[in-house]
Amino acid sequence: MTERIVQTIRTVPELRDAIVARRADGATVGFVPTMGALHSGHCALIERAASEHDVAVVSIFVNPTPFNQASDLEQYPRDEAADVKAAAAAGATICFTPSVEEIYPAGFSTRVQVRGPLTETLEGQERGVGHFDGMATVVAILLNAVGPDVAYFGAKDAQQALVVRRFVTDLRIPTEIVTAVTVRDRDGLALSSRNARLSAAGREQALAISAALQAAANAISDGSATSPEAASAAGVERLRAAGITPEYFAVTDPATLEPASQLSGRLLISCAATVDGVRLIDNLTVSANREAATANV
Repeated sequence: MTERIVQTIRTVPELRDAIVARRADGATVGFVPTMGALHSGHCALIERAASEHDVAVVSIFVNPTPFNQASDLEQYPRDEAADVKAAAAAGATICFTPSVEEIYPAGFSTRVQVRGPLTETLEGQERGVGHFDGMATVVAILLNAVGPDVAYFGAKDAQQALVVRRFVTDLRIPTEIVTAVTVRDRDGLALSSRNARLSAAGREQALAISAALQAAANAISDGSATSPEAASAAGVERLRAAGITPEYFAVTDPATLEPASQLSGRLLISCAATVDGVRLIDNLTVSANREAATANV
């Protein structure tokens, strides 16, 4: 793809002025929110936004609020110059790189909260609902600042995308939310900014996560699992064989995240586990009514 000329913007007023100027010419706007440390998964989202819209906006902002531990925030990789270069190569036209003070000015006291299974299960149960409060709040701020026609999220963070879709619907935010397939390395590991913190041995061990998800999917498709619990057990067994104890391994409804009561229709298989000191998440969406499971559609 031909690299576009990318405009780097640091304030909301400047961002809005730039987008208003583009819209005056009839441009449509696609948006990809990121926390930086861009990889091929992010770039695939940017490429899609650029191919479907006249203006592709990418935010690069390490949001401090979802981090449960200060050390995790401190260790998060940051390289703005490299991120802007990667975004431009993928087709971005605007990179929004605000400071923490620009997003959360003095006196900031507002939170966007979604409650129910979407935020109280899986990641919400392990990390607390405040994790999603922080995410929802910053995404709402960014959507308000950018005003995009479409915003793009990756399927690896399926729960996050569901939460965003929920509050966008509830708050009547006029942005379409698109969830794109998870991008994986050839060996099956889901791309994540956290992967850079894995040692060679840790990365090899982490392959058991995608293998466990596939083991559960296979148990569903070949009929060896006759219940959601049995499908989960097949995945957990694969993880434990690799020396990994999952925080959770669940089979749920992909739209509500309610625990699946039976193996029918579309199902979301989700996992979180710490490998080599790095917390990783992954998932597969499968159809229990077809012979073959379908990953992340």
